[in-house]
Amino acid sequence: MANCNPLRSPSSTLIEVNLGPSANPHAKPTDFDFLAVIGKGTYGKVLLAKLKADNKFYAVKVLQKKVILKKKEIFFHLQRERCFLEPRARFYAAEVASAIGYLHSLNIVYRDLKPENILLDSQGHVVLTDFGLCKEGVEPETTTSTFCGTPEYLAPEILRKEPYDRTVDWWCLGAVLYEMIYSLPPFYSRDMSELYDGILHKPLPLPPGKSDAVCSLLQSLLQKDQHCRLGAIDDFLEIKNHVFFSPINWDDLYHKRITPPYYPNVKGPADTQHIDPEFTREMVPNSVGRTPELNASTSSNNAFNGFSYVCGEEDSFL
Repeated sequence: MANCNPLRSPSSTLIEVNLGPSANPHAKPTDFDFLAVIGKGTYGKVLLAKLKADNKFYAVKVLQKKVILKKKEIFFHLQRERCFLEPRARFYAAEVASAIGYLHSLNIVYRDLKPENILLDSQGHVVLTDFGLCKEGVEPETTTSTFCGTPEYLAPEILRKEPYDRTVDWWCLGAVLYEMIYSLPPFYSRDMSELYDGILHKPLPLPPGKSDAVCSLLQSLLQKDQHCRLGAIDDFLEIKNHVFFSPINWDDLYHKRITPPYYPNVKGPADTQHIDPEFTREMVPNSVGRTPELNASTSSNNAFNGFSYVCGEEDSFL
């Protein structure tokens, strides 16, 4: 995996290690050298790791079993982030939209779009990560109903516990773009009841000073009625054709011929200069594998059947 830099620095989450379809499916922690902590989430940490077999670098999400077993849902309280000028926001939003459009073409709904899951590669292009909440097999005009996502980015239909379709991803794109433009997610409140009430009932606040084009796009994406939301009919094609993206040549974007607005200038895959020091100054855990607390519980380990790596009952991390 290329060195990736969080679009937002705090609380960044990276994709779980993926060694590809031809790799050893029984990869285990001892196969890696863990070099630095580069992110942190509700359940555990993200480590920069080097695979001993070929010296390639990966971001490995380390999940602590005892924490997972105590929690039923993940809620991230997102921290304040600076604004981007519209051209920069447009570029990132276009690359994210392109990624979401590709997933939709495969009948996959992403369901967890947020700044923590949007990274930048070594050239400054968007890398979408963490596919743990994806739903496969969602064809056009079909729905699903699992309640999942991150509070600040939940679409109204999910909050209402109604069947929903792929347009939830376009709501999330609107929420992420709104945050890039205005520095906070739409309807943001530390009080969950106020946050949900805003998402469900309040009109979208659009402070002055932004272009008509971006305000139009935000209003279209953050439409509370999913059937009236931009993307409800022709999916990604509607997003591509919106006036806000008129400066974008989508073929050039797809082939990465557009120069990114920010160049990370990384020195190599082990360069952590763009990772928040809050993470990198932490010590890498001495063991990525053991704790005596779960020794007596066989049922605890059974809860993790189906994970890419499940070891003995004494192991604390996946």
